[in-house]
Amino acid sequence: MSDGPATAELWARVHAERTRTGLWPLLLDSRDPRDSEFRPWASGELFPERMSSPDTHNPAELLSGWWKNYTVIDEDDDMLSPEDRLAVTAPFGLVWPGLAPAHRPGTDPDITAADYAQYFAARRPQSRLGLVAADSGAHALSAAGWDGPVNYDNDTAKFSAVVASWEQRFGVRVVAVGPATLHLSVAAPPTSTEDALLVAAEHFALCPDNIWQGRHPNTLAAYAERLVHNRCWDFWWD
Repeated sequence: MSDGPATAELWARVHAERTRTGLWPLLLDSRDPRDSEFRPWASGELFPERMSSPDTHNPAELLSGWWKNYTVIDEDDDMLSPEDRLAVTAPFGLVWPGLAPAHRPGTDPDITAADYAQYFAARRPQSRLGLVAADSGAHALSAAGWDGPVNYDNDTAKFSAVVASWEQRFGVRVVAVGPATLHLSVAAPPTSTEDALLVAAEHFALCPDNIWQGRHPNTLAAYAERLVHNRCWDFWWD
């Protein structure tokens, strides 16, 4: 990890050399810009030893299982009535719609990633550069021992497996990661509301807080509208 803030240009240079070096660069964000310990990265709050291998997990099965867990109707739920819970994931309701189809990238995924690194570094100038011995950004998450979604599952490899699928289907690149956030560039975003709904369903299954605690209205349909032609996907786990 760099001792101080890193520029997007540095990220792009290291990213361009990743095949030769075997190192994947991540822009690392902290919990608090004023945190002198730069948690969790400099404080060592990372747990690679407890992560499995992303290659042992099936993304479609993971997403389907998570969807089932997060859409189940609980009559004792104090937060949402059964009707309101179904409205969140309309038009699919309780039924997992399956994986979204792959899209052909409209731009070079690496150029898209470098552009997003510029945007992210400008917003979070305290970010440092981390180098992970991994052949992809998805694998770098579990190799580093990042546990951002720990309140949902403490094996990051499961989330890595889904991101690896997105790398193949949507030209995704992992650019930045925070204590409980994940920031991806997307070279092949959905181009229609119909396609975006299927992608939104995958996002909900991976990170329901994006919708439950995101921008109003807190519905899959509203969230999907924001995904059309959007070249960055950001996730936050409570």
